[in-house]
Amino acid sequence: MFEKVKRIMPPEEIRRLTPLSRDLAAIKSRRDREAVDIITGKDKRKMVVIGPCSADNEDSVCDYVSRLAKLADEVRDKLFIVPRIYTNKPRTRGEGYKGMLHSPDPNKGTDMQEGILGLRRMHIRTIRESGLTSADEMLYPSNYAYVEDLLTYVAIGARSAENQEHRLVGSGMDIPLGVKNPMNGSLGVLLNSIYAAQIGNEFKYHDYQVKTGGNPYAHAVLRGSIDVHGNNIPNYHYEDVMKLLELYTKNKLKNPAILVDVNHSNSGKNADEQIRIVREIMSNMKYDAEFRKIIKGVMIESYIEDGSQPVDGKIYGKSITDPCIGWVKTEKIVRYMAEKV
Repeated sequence: MFEKVKRIMPPEEIRRLTPLSRDLAAIKSRRDREAVDIITGKDKRKMVVIGPCSADNEDSVCDYVSRLAKLADEVRDKLFIVPRIYTNKPRTRGEGYKGMLHSPDPNKGTDMQEGILGLRRMHIRTIRESGLTSADEMLYPSNYAYVEDLLTYVAIGARSAENQEHRLVGSGMDIPLGVKNPMNGSLGVLLNSIYAAQIGNEFKYHDYQVKTGGNPYAHAVLRGSIDVHGNNIPNYHYEDVMKLLELYTKNKLKNPAILVDVNHSNSGKNADEQIRIVREIMSNMKYDAEFRKIIKGVMIESYIEDGSQPVDGKIYGKSITDPCIGWVKTEKIVRYMAEKV
């Protein structure tokens, strides 16, 4: 039984209330082209999707992205920086903080319409203040229409990679779509998901029957896996990447590309391990030209302060979900990548 709590305005109404200006839309269009060129190999720079585990506070997120903008300008010849502004938070057991989508304030009750309006305002503010468009996770495919005019990169999480609706909606995007390997690490499932997103589809979306042409920029994100005993199994090593490259070639998918998520099961959620993993990836790029070619970049969880705190924590710029590396470490690892590319 479903109890109707509140009517949520459809995407068209929400977007009219929080429009993206022409100038900011032009920034998005330019950055979208750059992101696509990296995935296709036309642009040889590496992409760095970086930011908090979850975007929980507008002021600290915008502060972080403004700092990131200065760093992005410094390394722009070698790296393409995409702020990670994740406004949805998947929960393994269905409880806990679920992201700004559910409410602009994690300490207040659920108000999803205010959450949608709040996250749109935050995304728009970050573009206006930093000149950077961002990445978000498509946790709920039907909600993508609320943000499709704002994002340069979209991720499908490990829990969602096998879901048909995620694949179908992804096939209608014209920006890079990163599909994470499922929790069990299956590369077959990962490649099937990418294939499904790369081909045209016809399905119900909101109030319409829609038809898509396929997204040739859908690609793999390696985030490690978890075995039946709960052990983390990393998959960022040289042998893992080359095996996926072999499967990419065998399946004849468009624009073979991999991003490595250096946190989650690759790091065992030890945020500082991300630094070592990035260094290993950069070393392997020097070792093998094919490895370098297919690795298009990395995902890093980073915020202003190191570590994490409870949802009701008061430390500015510190994650209320998974631990992140702080700003000092962030600057160092991004500059290291730029030096080694």
